[in-house]
Amino acid sequence: MSITFRPLADRVLIEPAPAEQTTASGIIIPDSAKEKPLRGKVIAAGNGKTDEPMTVKVGDEVLFGQYSGTEIKLDGTTYMIMRESDIYGIF
Repeated sequence: MSITFRPLADRVLIEPAPAEQTTASGIIIPDSAKEKPLRGKVIAAGNGKTDEPMTVKVGDEVLFGQYSGTEIKLDGTTYMIMRESDIYGIF
């Protein structure tokens, strides 16, 4: 997949992981009760700030806060764009 979008400064573009379809015990979760995914894959990253280089890189699996970032649609796909500081960690 080739994305022509390039985030600026310390922002990253993340493809959220799909929401869970069933619970651990096998109960199917309806769409209205699904939680927003808290992990995803970094698709694109900015160059960082002059005094703070980027820690994450394209391809990293990351964990981020439930209310972090902004949802955007590019080429029909939903992504999250957020600052690197909104990312809690890398898997």
